[in-house]
Amino acid sequence: MASSTRRSANFHPSIWGDRFLVYSAASTTEGVDVSAEQRQHEQLKDRIRTTLVTAASADFIDAIQRLGVAYHFESEIEAELQRMNRTWHRRRLDDAGDGVYGTALTFRLLRQQGFPVSSDMFKELKGRDGQFKECLTRDVEALLSLYEAAHLRVQGEDVLDELVAFTTAQLESSLPDLGDALAGKVIHALNQPIRTGLTRVEARSYISLFEPKGHDDALLLDFAKLDFNLLQKLHQRELSEITRWSKDLDVAKKLSFARDRVVECYFWIMEVYFEPQYELSRRILTKVIAMTSIIDDTYDAYGTFEELALFTDAVEKWHVDATGPLPEYMRLCYEALLDVYNMIEEEMAKQGRSYAVDYAKLAMKKLVRAYFEEVKWFHQGYTPSMEEYMQVALVTCGYEMLSTNSFVGMGDLATQQAFEWVSSCPLIVRASSIICRLMSDLVGHKFEQEKGHVASAMECYMEQYKASEEKAVVELEKQVGNAWKDINAEMLQPTAVPMTLLVRVDNLARVIDVVYKNDDGYTHSGTKLKDFVTSTLIEAVPTLITS
Repeated sequence: MASSTRRSANFHPSIWGDRFLVYSAASTTEGVDVSAEQRQHEQLKDRIRTTLVTAASADFIDAIQRLGVAYHFESEIEAELQRMNRTWHRRRLDDAGDGVYGTALTFRLLRQQGFPVSSDMFKELKGRDGQFKECLTRDVEALLSLYEAAHLRVQGEDVLDELVAFTTAQLESSLPDLGDALAGKVIHALNQPIRTGLTRVEARSYISLFEPKGHDDALLLDFAKLDFNLLQKLHQRELSEITRWSKDLDVAKKLSFARDRVVECYFWIMEVYFEPQYELSRRILTKVIAMTSIIDDTYDAYGTFEELALFTDAVEKWHVDATGPLPEYMRLCYEALLDVYNMIEEEMAKQGRSYAVDYAKLAMKKLVRAYFEEVKWFHQGYTPSMEEYMQVALVTCGYEMLSTNSFVGMGDLATQQAFEWVSSCPLIVRASSIICRLMSDLVGHKFEQEKGHVASAMECYMEQYKASEEKAVVELEKQVGNAWKDINAEMLQPTAVPMTLLVRVDNLARVIDVVYKNDDGYTHSGTKLKDFVTSTLIEAVPTLITS
């Protein structure tokens, strides 16, 4: 292939235009008595905290988490789950629906919190023939609870593997006989288990599905609606500033070969950390992922071999003087990349944490070197073995770099030791990268091969093992499932670094599971990703609360 060949992927333009520029500080508060909202928010929060301390149940904690407001009650939830953990070994599983439902729910809550509770008691659900007992099939709520709990499995938990298969089959077959409300819950769960869902997307959905069973639940629902809307206003203001930054770069005109997806990038990173205190983290990582998306498209879809060699060298040098030999479009991209990291440097200097920037830059350099490795394969027409492919492709998926960069805005928690750890590509980062790479390849390989692209995991697997496309899909999906088990295991106590840091890597994997399920929602962003952005960043939750 001629080295000067320039490709084009013809990505569709941004579907948002200037939509988010309207959310200035003034417009998001116009006509609203914010102080009244805040007062009501505080009052409701105090009442929910009292309930949590005095009369918490597993159901109430689950509702708090699924409604997206658990970040307000972390210490109270931890204390209650500590208590449940102490009594877990005395718990017995009976065949009654409530016993199965409640035990599975408690198991999930404890595992989610990092308690390494045993799953052995679920073996009691089997009869002497080794099959799950018939009585289980009659209680859909218990089946749902078991289904959600089993997704917290780790390697070697055969009973949970079997439970995932059993409950999935039973829930699917029960659908025709269910009422609308319960059928809706089942369909939602089968499509998106709680374990792999996104906090803001799931909260928005659960607010609509949640049925209060009493006064405390009703207060909780009111609080969740109010909290969702207040947080949405904060995110809208941030996205307005990010959109302005992107507009100044003028990606649509000056880098028209690249995907213009800054809104989608912000959504991606908002789901990595949505809480108010991570505003700086969102600003940093959104700009980093937006630049990475442009650089990825430069390597995959536009730059010639000679230009990409120059760009790789310039990133290695990491100095404004290295722009000299670059063509104009690359110079713009390179200088914007340096500007983003200069901004990061200034912020870290204020915190006395300049060491964070060195790790962030090294991760970006490693990513760009790996991009160029794939370019070399493409220009040689080379299909690597799966092992060779994954060694490079787990870097080019970007999740090693994003995991390291996600720690930058995390304050004192992200010590130098934490950066050493995350930069060494520990198991949780590798597993998150496997999910990212393989889910992306599963849904995107046909589109990419049509536009001219290095072989994906699908082509590599089929070539190496002389396998059919169907067999390759089964194998790669199995590897994704195993990667989730590894993430689950890495989040059980004792953890290598604080859970607050691990959650970022976990959330990166969740974004992929949601956005790349069944299709590439990022590249083709006018489909389901448009609905997620609309529900979390545009449409407020209807509320009857008055000041």
